[in-house]
Amino acid sequence: MTKGSFAFVLHSHLPYVLWHGRWPHGTDWLCEAAAETYLPIIKILRELQAEGKNPKLTIGLSPVLCEQLSDQTFKTEFVSYLNLKLKSARDDIEEFLGLQQHSLLNIARFWENWYSSTLENFDSLNQNIVDEFKRLQSDRLVEIISCGATHGYYPLLSKDESLQVQTKAAVKNYEKHFGRKPKGIWLPECAYRPAYDWTPPLPINGKQESRRRKGADEFLSENGIEFFIVDSALLKGGEAIGAYLDRFESLQKLFDQYQKSVASRPEEKDKTPYEVYLVASDTRKKPVAVFSRNPETGLLVWLGKHGYPGESDYLEFHKKRWPSGHKYWAVTSSKSELDQKSEYNREAALGCIAENASDFVAKVKELLGEYQSKSGKPGIIVSPYDTELFGHWWFEGPMFLKHVLSEIEESSEIENVFLSDYLEKTKPGRLISLPEGSWGEGNHHFIWLNRENEWTWKLVYESEEKMVELARYWTENSDKRDNELKDILLQLGRELMLMSASDWQFLISTKAAGDYAEQRLKEHYEDFIKLAALADKKIAGESLTVDDREFFNDCQKRDNLFPELELEWFAGVQFPAKVGVT
Repeated sequence: MTKGSFAFVLHSHLPYVLWHGRWPHGTDWLCEAAAETYLPIIKILRELQAEGKNPKLTIGLSPVLCEQLSDQTFKTEFVSYLNLKLKSARDDIEEFLGLQQHSLLNIARFWENWYSSTLENFDSLNQNIVDEFKRLQSDRLVEIISCGATHGYYPLLSKDESLQVQTKAAVKNYEKHFGRKPKGIWLPECAYRPAYDWTPPLPINGKQESRRRKGADEFLSENGIEFFIVDSALLKGGEAIGAYLDRFESLQKLFDQYQKSVASRPEEKDKTPYEVYLVASDTRKKPVAVFSRNPETGLLVWLGKHGYPGESDYLEFHKKRWPSGHKYWAVTSSKSELDQKSEYNREAALGCIAENASDFVAKVKELLGEYQSKSGKPGIIVSPYDTELFGHWWFEGPMFLKHVLSEIEESSEIENVFLSDYLEKTKPGRLISLPEGSWGEGNHHFIWLNRENEWTWKLVYESEEKMVELARYWTENSDKRDNELKDILLQLGRELMLMSASDWQFLISTKAAGDYAEQRLKEHYEDFIKLAALADKKIAGESLTVDDREFFNDCQKRDNLFPELELEWFAGVQFPAKVGVT
């Protein structure tokens, strides 16, 4: 007898790195994720299909990631990257042969075979990862959900036009890549803000004036999005489980400071992550369904020191051999220093996967059974994770995922579901209000707005104001338009969107790649200011110089994503009269 339903949800995203460096931060990030995560997940899904199984994996692909994976620049770069990894593995093989280091030699040969197979797999897909995900969706092995176009942090962006652009561009981009409209969306960082009289956290043009803002759900409803996902603590209060403190010491220090000044929200006992609810900041619009992250299953995977990725036999992420960059060591212990790590044993690691997967599935059965016993009805467990955890951070993660999906499908006690199918089947009717927050530590914004990164928002807010001003000029002065001005304004919008990515504040807070993040945000801001000056010059009737056009062409070549953008999205937001919220 079925105890309830289960949905494994993965969120795939990387910031725009094409033409913005290679190593240590840049396109190597994208290549690592493609080799270690996206292609292995495609591989295990096709293996499950060959075994006659239907895994029903929900996977989010951010629009900015789709644009990069579809770009010929990435495809060329990725092939070069894989060939370089193959060469470095062969160099290691030659060295280990000479030194008679047989155990390391076996691992080096594993890497040679692994990267050779990865290259063959990529070529077999006609070098198009996004198209293969489209085929997987057509085969109903996955359901693809979208995300804010450049992963902009919805609650902190100062203009409703920015939320409108992030959402409309996401829908248009999804249609371009997947030939249909998205049914669900991953709000960046699971961050939500209801409608209310919002005061910016920092002055904008010297002022901090309150103004009515639409709820994030309204933009989803207006664009046909049916559901999104939040953290369970955002739904019902209590402590957020977070996802990153174990991995970044600097973030723990920030969080300790945050906890001293913010009280936890009391837990609301009448709400549960095992149910689906509806949200409508404006009750005259179609409500949007909200699923909630299950905290117990999240902890089994997310916690680096105590979750499955911390298993002693699994591959150690942080220790790499120089100069090849390949990994030859096991986790050993979360307390072990890097020089104390044991050599990796692939067979021992594989032996842990089935055990961890069975433990995970048993926990799902236990939790669903407990909820059914208490409530008298079946519920749903939604287990969302960053896709890059599976393979990149945790090398054995894709195999774990395969075992979990296989075991759940074979179980008579759990129904594996797509979120849209579950929504259609259950037709939730309870309308609730959600507070403002995210899935970050503390359930609020401190990772993305703190003393380390608040300066970034001053630049974003200034740019948002200027973008809306120029877009409104465009829409209101049809007699003064020309194609060159339009192209400049569209590029201006791209620079703003890339500047607005939540990745930059996160990387600054965690110090994972803080210098790179600061540089990238400043570069997009500087390009924005120069492009805005060109637009003002055109509007004033002045001609652009050769240097002006060379700079503009460089921007277009470097940041050439989202050709489907429309200037009208930046120009204004339809705002109905104020209404009450249920």
